[in-house]
Amino acid sequence: MKATILQLDIAWGDPAENIRRAEQLMSQQTGSDLYVLPEMWSTGFATEPTDIAEDESTSISLEWMKTTARHHQCAISGSLAIRTANGIYKNRHYFVDGRKDTVSYYDKHHLFRYGGEDRFYEPGEEHTIVEYMGFRLLLLTCYDLRFPVWSRYAGHLQYDAIIAVANWPESRQNAWHILTRSRAIENQAYFIACNRVGNDPYSHYRGMSAIISPIGKTLAACPANEPSTASFLLDLKSLRTKRAKFKVLEDRDQF
Repeated sequence: MKATILQLDIAWGDPAENIRRAEQLMSQQTGSDLYVLPEMWSTGFATEPTDIAEDESTSISLEWMKTTARHHQCAISGSLAIRTANGIYKNRHYFVDGRKDTVSYYDKHHLFRYGGEDRFYEPGEEHTIVEYMGFRLLLLTCYDLRFPVWSRYAGHLQYDAIIAVANWPESRQNAWHILTRSRAIENQAYFIACNRVGNDPYSHYRGMSAIISPIGKTLAACPANEPSTASFLLDLKSLRTKRAKFKVLEDRDQF
């Protein structure tokens, strides 16, 4: 499965412009099976979403994900600030499978209290694992990275790769680097980490998005501070062979 990160410079509160920017990056990496966008890729990290979140039923960003995935026969993953039909705000990480014409989603569980995200959004309470091209993919969003128990490979939570989308600021860049590698190593899983670049009203973002191996090796990476892409061909057979040979997961603690 060829996975491509789209490290986007997000225009604040402008879904149409961000769609244009996403299309521009996609055109640099045609033929991928999976494209991954950052957290709240169509608006920026809107902790006060009243005038910026899209209604889920009329979201042009979600509709673009569906239409584009169908057209290119690929999958597109990324989160949006949305307002549900009952008026609840969610930081919703969508996985759109254009081959099967299906939409799955994960609602961010760990809301970023330090930035006030918990004041407006409702947390999700369930994990989401999607199956795509034989891979089992666990969806995570940004702050979730700091809580290893939530994503721990377990009897009820078995997967081959993690997709984590983020607006992770430069001020905590070292944590981003360490935690993405840690989650890959401890779960013997590929890790697709997509962060944004640029600025919003609150922070500067360097990006440093990467695709990481189950032993923590950087397989592909985006340069700092640039809208860019990075791709890698994930090998499911190799992953399963290595897990069978070095059976770390069989000795994991039970939570």
